[in-house]
Amino acid sequence: MSELTFPTARRRPFDPPDEATALRQQGAMHRLTFADGHLGWLVTGYSAARSILADPRFSNRPENHHPVVPARMRLLQNVPPGFFLRMDAPDHTRFRKLLMGQFTVRRMKELEPRIEEITGSCLDAMQAAGPSADLVQSFALPIPSLVICELLGVPYEDRAEFQEDTKVLVNLETKADDALAAFSRIGAYLSGLIGRKRAEPADDLLSGLVESGELTHEELTGVAFLLLVAGHETTANMLGLGTYALLTNPDQLAAMRDDPSVVDNGVEELLRYLTIIHLGPVRSALEDVEIEGHLVRAGDSVAFHLPAVNRDPSRFQDADRLDVHRPAGGHLTFGHGIHQCLGQQLARAEMRIAYPALLRRLPGLRLAVTPEEVPMRSDMSIYGVHRLPVTW
Repeated sequence: MSELTFPTARRRPFDPPDEATALRQQGAMHRLTFADGHLGWLVTGYSAARSILADPRFSNRPENHHPVVPARMRLLQNVPPGFFLRMDAPDHTRFRKLLMGQFTVRRMKELEPRIEEITGSCLDAMQAAGPSADLVQSFALPIPSLVICELLGVPYEDRAEFQEDTKVLVNLETKADDALAAFSRIGAYLSGLIGRKRAEPADDLLSGLVESGELTHEELTGVAFLLLVAGHETTANMLGLGTYALLTNPDQLAAMRDDPSVVDNGVEELLRYLTIIHLGPVRSALEDVEIEGHLVRAGDSVAFHLPAVNRDPSRFQDADRLDVHRPAGGHLTFGHGIHQCLGQQLARAEMRIAYPALLRRLPGLRLAVTPEEVPMRSDMSIYGVHRLPVTW
């Protein structure tokens, strides 16, 4: 039998790779050859994925992992202090508790008027420069970037530095040395920023963490790194890819534009249907664990194919259809268990505001190229569109 490697090649822009779908139809778990030759597992079934993600017998520490693709081999060995996404309890718990209060539903609700202002300003600028634009550069990227910069206290005028280096980090074809250099540049920039916050604190999240005195300088830098990169890269790609999906499904677009009662469910459905986490996550077994009849041995790494998982018909009826009226929830796009995305309420708030605002302000919005000409981010660990040329 030929070796199975992680499927990433999509034949259609919004669907999982055909190979991943075929595997899910055969079963929930499959043997997978990792980039370093390790024979681990690939999860394509919903119940197996949900179970493993919530199971403390599976570790998220990088030293326990095997890389899914070669470009990640050296990055796994260079996780900075404070990068709590790559920790297990109790270390993870310490950071998570410190940050939970900053990302509550109530706090995100308080941010909504500012998100509306930022969205309106982006639309004003688009209209003034129109009647055409690259929606990624004019709308999808600046909204979450501005929001996370304000929340953290990162000067927005510095965005070019971290946005370019973030692209390098999430590009699956980036050479290890280039990825490490980008990693170091972002870390050095944020280390300097933390130093300035210590000298001149302001009313922002990073200043608050500095003043709490609970984290070292290195830990603060790692936390800032994780929040800054994750806080703009993921939502930016959801806004770009989600708009593309709506523009090619006019009935769904009309519902999101015209019916406010649909928007919450619509955001959840776009998160499920598109599943921009294109590669991973990965967990590793700390002991022998049986999952749905398969013995995962201690030391085995397990990779999740979330786009396939979120189309599992055993959990989602008519799973391959985009339906913004579908009852919300249940998808694993934000993960599950202790590592479920800390910023998910912020991402939801941004999408609930941005999609309807865009569609109402520009009712004639349409693609400026054929759907086949839209360049997809198949080469990135976070899926989406590189550009979305539109007109109105």
